[in-house]
Amino acid sequence: MINYTDLQAKIKKLEGPIFVFGASGFIGANIIRDAFTVRDDVYAITHDANSAWRLKLLNVPTRNIVHCDITSSISVKNIFNVYNPKTVFNLAAYGAYSKQSVTKLIYETNVNGTVNILDCCENVKAYIHAGSSSEYGTNSAAPNETDDLEPNSHYAASKVSASYIIQYYAKFKNIFALNLRLYSVYGFWEEPDRLIPVMIEKARAGGYPNLVEKEISRDFVYVTDCVEAFVDAALNINTEIRGNSYNICSGQKTTLGQLVDLVRSEFKIKAEPQWGNMQNRNWDLKDWYGNPTNTNRDLKWVAKTPLVEGLRATYNWHEEVKYVDTVMPAFKNPKLNAKISAIIACYKDNQAIPVMYERLVKMFNENKLRYEIIFVNDCSPDDSEQVIAKIAAQDNNVIGITHSRNFGSQSAFLSGMEISTGDAVVLMDGDLQDPPEIIPGFYEKWKEGWDVVYGRRVKREMSFFMNLVYKGFYRIFSKLSYIKIPNDAGDFSMIDKKVVRELINLPETEIFLRGLRAWVGFKQIGVDYVRPERMFGKSTNNWRRNIGWAKKAIFSFSFVPLEMLSYLGFILTGVSFLAIIAQIIARFVFHVPQGLTTIIVLILFFGGIQLLAVSILGEYLSKIFEETKNRPKFIRRSVIFKGKQLNTAREIENFKKDNQTVK
Repeated sequence: MINYTDLQAKIKKLEGPIFVFGASGFIGANIIRDAFTVRDDVYAITHDANSAWRLKLLNVPTRNIVHCDITSSISVKNIFNVYNPKTVFNLAAYGAYSKQSVTKLIYETNVNGTVNILDCCENVKAYIHAGSSSEYGTNSAAPNETDDLEPNSHYAASKVSASYIIQYYAKFKNIFALNLRLYSVYGFWEEPDRLIPVMIEKARAGGYPNLVEKEISRDFVYVTDCVEAFVDAALNINTEIRGNSYNICSGQKTTLGQLVDLVRSEFKIKAEPQWGNMQNRNWDLKDWYGNPTNTNRDLKWVAKTPLVEGLRATYNWHEEVKYVDTVMPAFKNPKLNAKISAIIACYKDNQAIPVMYERLVKMFNENKLRYEIIFVNDCSPDDSEQVIAKIAAQDNNVIGITHSRNFGSQSAFLSGMEISTGDAVVLMDGDLQDPPEIIPGFYEKWKEGWDVVYGRRVKREMSFFMNLVYKGFYRIFSKLSYIKIPNDAGDFSMIDKKVVRELINLPETEIFLRGLRAWVGFKQIGVDYVRPERMFGKSTNNWRRNIGWAKKAIFSFSFVPLEMLSYLGFILTGVSFLAIIAQIIARFVFHVPQGLTTIIVLILFFGGIQLLAVSILGEYLSKIFEETKNRPKFIRRSVIFKGKQLNTAREIENFKKDNQTVK
């Protein structure tokens, strides 16, 4: 069995920082887990945070999770420039599982992605690539590394291409790179639908999974041995062996029949296995095992863990982590272990901020949610900035943003959304009129698959008249708008990160988020709640501000005022024509004298109509004017993160880039 003390000592010797591409996968997550026991300059590089359920269960700090699309050379170059890694483990791959069947993506990830990473490895001391034993294809019976490669799938062909690319970069560009052809790795954090995890869970229940032909074989390698292979490869690479491929295997052929007998004996299963109740897959070969001779010699690595010990350790781990209750739900639904970013727009809320923080933390802890709290001080004239700084100094999950002037709550929300790292964000006003205790209801709906969950104000704790006014406005606005905007829905909402991305990328300066939230689409649903009164101080809204909000909403999402002008023009033209006829008849038939009063009334009436029309046109023109200026929606004066205050534009911009890693 592997000695963890020895492994930790080896990991300490690696030159850092360390990049682990594909860190959200099975082996990558194990490298991250073992590396984090002895050092913190390890970065989990992942493409999609929603698939990184292992990293979430392992509680990998957000600052060590870096977003990168390896199919984009720019994305790869950006993270290399920021972190300057010295050791790179590349386990990013697509196509190893039957559910990963998009041919184009297989080659883009496994071939183009490898090229993009190697292009940045000029100063890297060791690049270790996760190849695959499937590179040998039909030549699968204990091949040497120099034997013919006979790929029998797109995935195998792409991994063969990657191995030759590595050889080229090593021989002709002097990159210290190796390719490790992995055999059947098993152990902690493997996908629950794979052979060994299914076998273990069935064994715990006293049975077996569906089985193919018993003569099908594999070469099993315990995952911690595999982690050590990557570390040994990085420590032993040199100019003589760089560019080579090595078999990471035990050298032992184990048939499915032997595996079942071992499981049956070790875990005391009384039932008889039923063979052939599952059809053989394309990759099920009778002789699929490796030859580790060169690996043992050049990399000083050997598979140390006998299969029976590895199975027992995996069995015990399943019981220890309560596999059925934790790992399997996380695998099926990554949102169960999500991180939520609460974004609070603050203006004259210095008294409410500490209470908001305490209630949010209590709610997140009670619901076992990973959290991030972003307070956006929209240049409040009180001491909100100092209050937020004090909280941020005590809790690394709190970020404080201060704007250079008051840009309004809509810009404050966007400012927080832009640097949030959560799988979903919650938008809240800082006056505690959006109760944190409603968020679990949002979260449940979000887990069900809704992309936007908004709070629906069924009642406000205010006078009957004001309740009536607000409800009336929402219904009028809904009728006037050219998109369906839900009634009684304010900014208080939970928004999935893919919707957040779309909202951030919208170019318009005049922001009305609840309208834009409806405009972008996606699956949306409301949750009813009672909106309480402001807990401290007086509301910053008044009749003038409320009318301003109403105008912003209507002129941003409705053309009805313009249409009404058109209709009114037609009607008045018709009325005027009839009035002319009536005037002629009255003058010449009934000899009615001309009336000064009539002329005055008509002049005032049409003058009023014209002024109204000009004012409506002016509202639309003013919006066009504002959009053409293309000014930023907000300017951050400072950002407080982990007790450190960032003041310069460059510091804030770098922080923003670093903090957007899971987007």
